[in-house]
Amino acid sequence: MTSRLSGAALERMVEHVRAVGDGVVSTLGPDGGPQSAYLTLAVTATGELVFDARAGSRKVANLRRDPRVAVVVGGPGGTTLQAEGLADEPTGADRERCAEAYGAAFPRFAASLTDPGIVVVRVAVHWARWGDFRISPPVVEDLVVGERA
Repeated sequence: MTSRLSGAALERMVEHVRAVGDGVVSTLGPDGGPQSAYLTLAVTATGELVFDARAGSRKVANLRRDPRVAVVVGGPGGTTLQAEGLADEPTGADRERCAEAYGAAFPRFAASLTDPGIVVVRVAVHWARWGDFRISPPVVEDLVVGERA
């Protein structure tokens, strides 16, 4: 799974997620209704969003059934990132790379990544929009234009 971001758009997203470090992840429940959770979020150098979750959580069950996800990373300073993509549980070298990004962003949670009851979730972003609402008029940029998840 890869992100469709590159160049300045990739840099903007990575910088924003690393600066804020948390957000809301929305998945689709068994009945198709939205279910959201506030989580810590990391990002890889290639623009994949990464979070950890309990293997038995409803968000993991939802993503195993339907990998579509929406994420909002809002900054207290008036900037925001909206993103949509497809989530998976990476394995092997991909899992190690994603876990490394998460552990580097949140050293206090790094030890939990060795717990077999914790999964690493990766989101390949297919669409994103960044906004700066600190100024008037606000600046809103589509970072990825194309097919939405």
